[in-house]
Amino acid sequence: MRKLTAVVCLLGAMILPAHAAEVAVLDWRAALMNTQSAQASMSTLEGQIGNQQREAQNLGNELQQLQQRLQNEGETMAQSQRESLISELQQKGSRFEQLRQEVVQAQQRSEQQFLEGAEPKLEQAVAEVLERHGIDVLVEPQGVLHSGVDLPNVTDEVTQIFDTLN
Repeated sequence: MRKLTAVVCLLGAMILPAHAAEVAVLDWRAALMNTQSAQASMSTLEGQIGNQQREAQNLGNELQQLQQRLQNEGETMAQSQRESLISELQQKGSRFEQLRQEVVQAQQRSEQQFLEGAEPKLEQAVAEVLERHGIDVLVEPQGVLHSGVDLPNVTDEVTQIFDTLN
């Protein structure tokens, strides 16, 4: 019985490589973000929200300065000055938060719009790479816990094909 089990295991080990799947890695986020259309989308978004981002950055700097001033001089200031400074902090803080929310919402809308338009092209590019290389299993880099061999990374190839699709 032991001989039979050993023979079956040996045959199984010999057959296994013939049925091993071709595995590759794809970081689809990186593949998409490196495309020409993603770069164009980011440029468009920058044009739309650039002023708001700059205003928010300036307000953030002003808020830090005002907070520092309140911390350093607050106890020695007249009550009316301290109240005025606190009021200014609150107003600028509210405007800063409003700008931050507007920027985040615009980024989310732009990203969603880009992803909806890019999905069919990404699927087509991935399908072409899978067929070209005979890949059976495609995994994300974060999903690979261990591999005894370097898995082919097809991310750049997917990006290149994506850029050629209309």
